[in-house]
Amino acid sequence: MDYGFVRAAAAIPNVKIADCVFNVEHTAQLIKEASSKGIQIVAFPELGITGYTCGDLFGQELLLEEAEKNLGDLLDMTSSHSILCVVGMPVQADNQLFNAAIVFQHGKILGVVPKSYLPNYKEFYEERWFASAHDTGCNEICLCGQEVPFGNKLLFSGGNLVIGIELCEDLWVPIPPSSDLCLNGANVIINLSASNELIGKHDYLKSLIKQQSARCMSAYVYSSAGFGESSTDVVFSGNGIIAENGELLAESTRFCMDEQLIYTEIDIERLQNDRRQNSSYMSCRTGKDNNYRTVKFELPTTQVNLLSRKIGAYPFVPSENEKLSSRCEEIFNIQISGLAKRIVHTHTQSAVVGISGGLDSTLALLVCVKTFDRLGISRKNIYGITMPGFGTTDRTYRNAIGLMKFLGISVREISIKDACMQHFKDIGHDVSVHDITYENSQARERTQILMDIANQVNGLVIGTGDLSELALGWATYNGDHMSMYGVNGSIPKTLVRYLVRWVAQNETNDDTRKTLLDIVDTPISPELIPADEHGNIKQKTEDLVGPYELHDFFLYYFLRFGFRPRKIYFLALHAFKGKHDSAVIQKWLYTFFRRFFSQQFKRSCLPDGPKVGSVSLSPRGDWRMPSDASSDLWLTECKSL
Repeated sequence: MDYGFVRAAAAIPNVKIADCVFNVEHTAQLIKEASSKGIQIVAFPELGITGYTCGDLFGQELLLEEAEKNLGDLLDMTSSHSILCVVGMPVQADNQLFNAAIVFQHGKILGVVPKSYLPNYKEFYEERWFASAHDTGCNEICLCGQEVPFGNKLLFSGGNLVIGIELCEDLWVPIPPSSDLCLNGANVIINLSASNELIGKHDYLKSLIKQQSARCMSAYVYSSAGFGESSTDVVFSGNGIIAENGELLAESTRFCMDEQLIYTEIDIERLQNDRRQNSSYMSCRTGKDNNYRTVKFELPTTQVNLLSRKIGAYPFVPSENEKLSSRCEEIFNIQISGLAKRIVHTHTQSAVVGISGGLDSTLALLVCVKTFDRLGISRKNIYGITMPGFGTTDRTYRNAIGLMKFLGISVREISIKDACMQHFKDIGHDVSVHDITYENSQARERTQILMDIANQVNGLVIGTGDLSELALGWATYNGDHMSMYGVNGSIPKTLVRYLVRWVAQNETNDDTRKTLLDIVDTPISPELIPADEHGNIKQKTEDLVGPYELHDFFLYYFLRFGFRPRKIYFLALHAFKGKHDSAVIQKWLYTFFRRFFSQQFKRSCLPDGPKVGSVSLSPRGDWRMPSDASSDLWLTECKSL
């Protein structure tokens, strides 16, 4: 099973300028190596059969004849391999010479794509030797005895994979050919290049490739000339780069004197989902020339059991430390701006937050403090209410009180025990029965207190629930599920932990830092069940519903890309290898889908809150799902894993 992946490679062979025999031999070796690795498509550098830096030798009949002859030899040498190959060479057609990409498979040429934009400035003189694809109306040529399609509007289609091709300078123009190729169906762009090295150019090149792949919602396979092309005044470093929708997946070693083969898996399903969801994507094709031709080929099958691309276990959390810091600051600013607008609009000067000593309420309080500071409102107008109940432990109580005091807000402590005991008596509930009534009564009592105090102080109740809890329905309906503005509703639990830790490490005094770090290390719990005999938390959320790191992973790939359970399971096996085994992942994946579908009714009436990331469950924005939808399709596939 390929799970929607296609394995692609960028090859950088050893090259001798104007030595077609040597170049073809090394190209063939890399093709065979790629085929042995289960690679399905492989791209080589621009004009690789002859070498890019031949200069005026491109005007020599002998070189051009040898290029075609040796291309024929390459076809014969690789005819037993089903891998799709793209190589570069000069091609004669229509009384002109073209810098072209040759696409072939099983010894058959599928098409020839000439370069559209020829650089003719500074160290580049391509117009001296070559004509542009725009300068010919030729649609078919004879090459190596085969009649083959010719032109820059060719698409190569194999199943869900559609390949478009451009060459070097084509990427650097204001509107690259790949833009129109993608609008006409291409989801993978191959670029054959010979781009020399200059100070700072490499970073700009990578930004171009990532940006073009993001703008086109495509993959981009880039192969550029290496060490053997360095001659006279120019140096080539051998850049192999593979990107997917703005993300760099694989990169060669620069200035390497050995030939290289870099490869990774491209997620075609992921690209298709992004295009389907973006309603603006295909509207760009309106009025465009759609005179594109499609060449069919059979994509070689391969078993994708192991991925070479990295699958991060925490998709909501940036992997690089420098990114994490800037991302945390950005998230806080979104939350602060949203809450500030609501406060300004409602003309209130107060906020009420229930403080449990846990992660979510801590993050909500930090957002309130930063918001009030920015608005110039006294922190004393933030009312932190801690409401000890039957399951409150000394650790969380101590952290709740300490945090509120250190931050300088107004502190109120109201025990819910007596009120709940009276309520149990009123409804005839046995207090020794710790069931859902026992638990939810406490949650709703706390919400009532918060709402009533908000009325007293003319303030807003700030919700603390996070995205992970909303996905699982891990909230009491009309209890902690409800507020007047929910600042954490778009932030998953795995990111909440990082945000609180980031504040502890960067923005607080020693006392607050110590408290925040202890909150980060405290087991996640609603604390609705009495503590154990040692006063420790007995009711641990992740023991009941599963690890949040798994659920956040499932949520991300289910909502962001629309993946089915089987693919999410496959990705999770890679992401959590050595930490969670297949049985654990399958168990909690089933739980995730069961709870996600059954708890939609809670998400259908969420309070307002700021959208922070690409995944959100707001019924007014990102997720509109009927509360009564059947989960059978998803649960059946979970069981079959």
